[in-house]
Parts: sequence; structure tokens; C-alpha cells
Amino acid sequence: MEDIRSSKERRSAMHLLLCFVPVLSYSGSVYSEVQDSVQEDQAYRVNTITVYGQPIANNADTTVAEELWVGGKVATNVHDTPALVSVITEKEINQRNATTTEEILQYSPGLVTDYYGSDDRNDYFKIRGYQATTYRDGMTLGSMRGVREDPYAYERVEVIRGANSTLFGPADPGGSVNFVSKRPKFERFGNTYVAYGSFDNKEIGLDFGDTLNESETVAYRFTTKIKDSELEYDHSKDNSQLVMGGITWQPSVQTTATLIVDYLGRDTTPNSGGYPLDREYDRSEFYGEPDYNKHDVERTNITAQIAHHFDNGISLSGNLRYSKLEDDFGYVYLYDYEGRTGSDIARYYFGTDTQSEQLIGNTILQYDASFERVDSSTLIGLEYRDASTQDASVYGTTSSINIDSPSYSGSPTIGAPYSKNDQDETTKSVFIQQNLSLDDRYILTLGARHDYMDLASRDISNSYSSDEFSETSLRGAFTVKVTQEWSTYISQVESVAPPSIGVKPERGEQLEVGVKFAPLSMNALFSAAVYDLEKNDVTMAIVQDNGTIERETIGETRVRGLDLEAKAEITDNFNVTGGYSYMKSEVVRGSTRSGAVLDGNEFATVPNHSASFWGYYTLPIETMDIGLGTRYVGSYYFDAANTKKSEAAMLFDAAFAYRISKSAQLSLNVHNLTDKQYVVGSGTANYYNPGRSFNASLNYSW
Repeated sequence: MEDIRSSKERRSAMHLLLCFVPVLSYSGSVYSEVQDSVQEDQAYRVNTITVYGQPIANNADTTVAEELWVGGKVATNVHDTPALVSVITEKEINQRNATTTEEILQYSPGLVTDYYGSDDRNDYFKIRGYQATTYRDGMTLGSMRGVREDPYAYERVEVIRGANSTLFGPADPGGSVNFVSKRPKFERFGNTYVAYGSFDNKEIGLDFGDTLNESETVAYRFTTKIKDSELEYDHSKDNSQLVMGGITWQPSVQTTATLIVDYLGRDTTPNSGGYPLDREYDRSEFYGEPDYNKHDVERTNITAQIAHHFDNGISLSGNLRYSKLEDDFGYVYLYDYEGRTGSDIARYYFGTDTQSEQLIGNTILQYDASFERVDSSTLIGLEYRDASTQDASVYGTTSSINIDSPSYSGSPTIGAPYSKNDQDETTKSVFIQQNLSLDDRYILTLGARHDYMDLASRDISNSYSSDEFSETSLRGAFTVKVTQEWSTYISQVESVAPPSIGVKPERGEQLEVGVKFAPLSMNALFSAAVYDLEKNDVTMAIVQDNGTIERETIGETRVRGLDLEAKAEITDNFNVTGGYSYMKSEVVRGSTRSGAVLDGNEFATVPNHSASFWGYYTLPIETMDIGLGTRYVGSYYFDAANTKKSEAAMLFDAAFAYRISKSAQLSLNVHNLTDKQYVVGSGTANYYNPGRSFNASLNYSW
């Protein structure tokens, strides 16, 4: 442990310096409101106009966002962004009553969600066939990813498809999800709700804010939510607490500083233990151990952001976040197999205790200028991340269970940990992006990022290992504004996956061609993109001539596909969201851990076809709303060997809202309206999709 500790001590000076940088920094992509009149006659800009480092659009008032905002790194108009992006606004989240990340994302094309069904340990979703990397306000969650996010803390969720390492650092190539935190507003507002739903789900939430002084230069916001619930299987619980407070100081229209502190605690059951493989079982069955199946998580974040815009087109911003996570997980699960006879099924236990800390910060310089026919935007940034994780894991057999007459034997006898790790990771990054717009019509985007990564680890045998990586990723795109409504683009982007000690980092590359249509007659955006996505340097097992198996980084995978998305507010009373995705995945060169060849196989959990549609309509009497959605998920393989497939399924969701008064509303939402049940994941047990659930809530706003 001494080597790792001394490494941390050597970096303490850097930590102090990083904490001080944002205090001296000023804003990245903030324009003064007084400049709006100057730019009214300019139809196309390299960057969108933003106020106080955030998009102008009010997410509570629209389902069609105009701006993409990821921590100030790419504050651009969605129409001009050379990628297929989706923004799920607060209004859409509320209409669908999306209470998990999977529910937020399940109407976005190219994404697969909830493929572990009743496994509620984490948020599970893939983009374009690969695991998605998650961010909060443009900074990676990284080791903080072990907790299910609570959508009540966020005002929007942004999805950027394709490799994005040039902007965000090490990540898988499929795409990224960015959660945008709720921030103080310089106005008095408030909302509270109480809710009751399936599985004795009880919730209460409160979100309010105001200015703190007569000059209105300081504003605050307080958000809290308490949930007491069970899950759809016996002996379960799904309890959580969210507390978040923020304060913003705005001494002038050009300067802003914000501090946000939030706490998220979860006391839940991770899983039912799975379901036997021989037939379909009732979702209420529980085959784990009530005394051991647990998942207790506590996470605290402290985030500081400061920004200023100078009159000469130069902007500076600084963002800093400290996070701490404690995760206590225990799980007893079935170990079934095809052809089993009898009613007794073996069970195993698995548990992990984890403590993680992370400090991440960036400083961003941006310079915007115009030269006759050319608009230029240059962005240069520095980022630093230090993450440490200590974990201990146990694993072993426990008592079997009779599925015809289940009885529980109590918490298993836990053996000594089979794995202990003390890991430390430091990443130092520099990135640059150059946007050039000719005649407000042709936009060239170039980007580069270099990440220097330092990894260190000590395992259960007290063996110390370390490694260093130095990786560069590039980005290039060209956008043509064909008309004020139509734009088309071509882009080529790269990614570098987070590396492991002793293993060459996996690299991704994507070529994408897309078109977007934003009609002037309505608030809408229609997008289409085709892409060719490759991932190289994948580690695979190779059987040698002498029969031994060695791991080599020579694997390659590929996904080709088409994404279509429509978001439109057709009238003031009717809005729709729809999408379709086609994905053809292929293991170009790969193998299982035993060395079995996978060449030509499709990925696990990647359907060829998926589609969704959500419509929300205010009735002519204007006191009632109705919403209806449908989701189609095509069949996909459960395993890399392509031995077993899921069935294709179509699911329905519905919503109803009644406005009691201008301030009060009663809402009812139903997910999986027909209670469709099918297997979404299968291994040593089956896992089903979430069953039908309803939620009734009473909201009051002021």
C-alpha cells in the first residue's frame, strides 16, 4: 500500500492547484444577453447563444430542445451538431413519469435498455451495441457509476451517439449519456408532489428556489425526494433518499459561479435471484436469500462551477467535482442449466464492498471571432481526474432451493474474500476543438485530445502493479446548411476505451453521415444517420500450437446501422417522439475465454431492429391530457456464442393527467400496459422484463 499512498501524496499539490484554478477562471461559452440584438440577423452561428453557461431553452416548457450542453464543452445548436443526438427534456420525463435512467432512454433510437430485467443493481443500457459511458455536467461519473441515478436530480438527459473521446476522454465507442443537473434560477418557483404506485411505492418530492438578496445576484435551489417502495418480487425493497442544494452568484450578466452539493442513498434488493430456465415463472417469486440479497449505496457530490465572458470574445470556465461512494452489495442467485431434472436448484452467493473517491476538474478557454465571411470558435481545455477504489469480493456455494416449495436458510456462511483490490487512476488531458463557419452555411469541425493515464493497483496477494498509457484521439466533421431548415453532415470520430493494467487500450472509430430537418412551421427536429463503427485491439483468447491459451489484443468488432428520430410539437396541444434503429453487429475477430472462435457472430443484447413512438395530447377541454407510447424490441442473442435468442416484443405505456387548477395536477402513468412478460437475459437463470406498474401522483407548483 505504501507505493499507492506515496503516489497520492505526490499528487496532493496538483489537487490543491486544480481546486484553485476554477476560482481564477471565468466563463467558457457564455454570451451577454445584450449581444442578442447584434446576432438576430445571423441565421447560422458556430455556437449557440447561451446565458450563464446553460442553454436558453426552458426544459420544463418543451420536448424539442434546441441546444446541446455538456459541461460547456460543446454548447452548440442541436441542428448544427455533426452527430445524431437526443435530448430528453424535463417536460418529456414528466409526461412519461420516467423514474429510472432506463425509462428515460427507452424511447431513444439506437439504445437497448433494461436487458437484465429484475437485476436492479445498476442502470443498464447500450448505445449502438456498446456499453455507454455516463457523464454528469460533462464530467465522467467513472467510479461513481455504481449507483442508479435518480432522474429527479436532473433537468435533462443528453445522448450523443458515436465515439466521443476527443471531447470527453476514455470511453467505449457506442456513445455517451450526459445528465444535466438542476441549477438555481433567478426567479421564485416551486414544485412538490406525492405519489403512490404499484408494489406499495410511496414517494414525496420537493423542488423550489428563489433569489436571496434585493439586487438579485444570488439565487438558491433545494431539491429532495424520499421513496419507500418494494419491487415486483417478494422479500424486496427499493428505498432511496435524494437531497440536493445549489447556490449561484451572478454579480453581472457575464459572470456566474455555482456550488451544488447532493447526496443520494439507496437501500434496495439487487435481484430476485433469477428464475429457473425450464418454463415461465411468476415475477413475484424470490429465489435468493432475504437476509443477504442487499444493495446499500451512499454517494455524495460537491460540484463547483465558475464562468465569465469577456467583451473581446474570450471566455474562460472552470468545473470541479469531488465525489465519494460507499457500496455494500450481496446477492444469492440460482445456478440452473438446460435439461435439469428435479426441483432442487443449486445456488451461489456473490458480494462486494466498495469505497471510491474521485476528484475531477477542467479549465476551458474559448475564443470566438468573425473574419468577414468566416466565423471561428476555438476551444482549448485541460482536464485532471484522480480516482481511487478499494473493493473486497466474496464468492461461493450456498444451500440449494426447492423451486416447488421455496424455503430460506438465512445468510450464507461467507468465506474469505477471493479478491481485494486497491486501485488508483490518474488522467491528465488536453483537448482542442476548432469550428469554422463559412458564409454561415459551411461548418468545419476539427478536434483532438491527448490523455495521459497512470494506473496503479495492489491485489489480495499484496502484489503491486502499475502501467502508463498515452493516447490521442481525433475528430473531424463537415456540416452543410443546405437551407435554413435542412442540414447534412459527415463525421469521422475516434475513441479510446478506459484501459487496464498490462492490456493495450481498445480503440474505436466511426464514420457517420446524417441529415437533419428543422421546419420553420413548427418546433420540431427530424434526424437520420447511417454509420460504420469499428472497435479494434479487443482482447481475445488464442489457442496456441502447444494447446495453451494466451490473451492477445488482436480482436475486432463492428456495428453498421441506421438511426431515425423525430421530435415534434405538432401543435400547442400535441407533441410526439419517435425513433427507429437498425443495427448489424459482427465479431470480425474474437473468441471466448476458453478460446472458442466467435468470428462472424453477432453481439449479445443487440437487436437488429427496434422502434418506439410516444404521443401526448391535450384534449380540447384543456384540463385533461392523454399519452400513449409503444416500444418494439427485436430479438437478440443472450450470449456471445449465439446459442440462444430472445423473442421480439412490443410493449405499451400510457399516461393521463387532470389539471385540478392552474397550480395542481393529478397524473396517472402505466408502464407495460398489457403486462407483457418475456425473457430479456439468460445465463444460469432467466431474467424477465419489468411487469406492469402504475403510478398516481398529485403535483402542486407555484
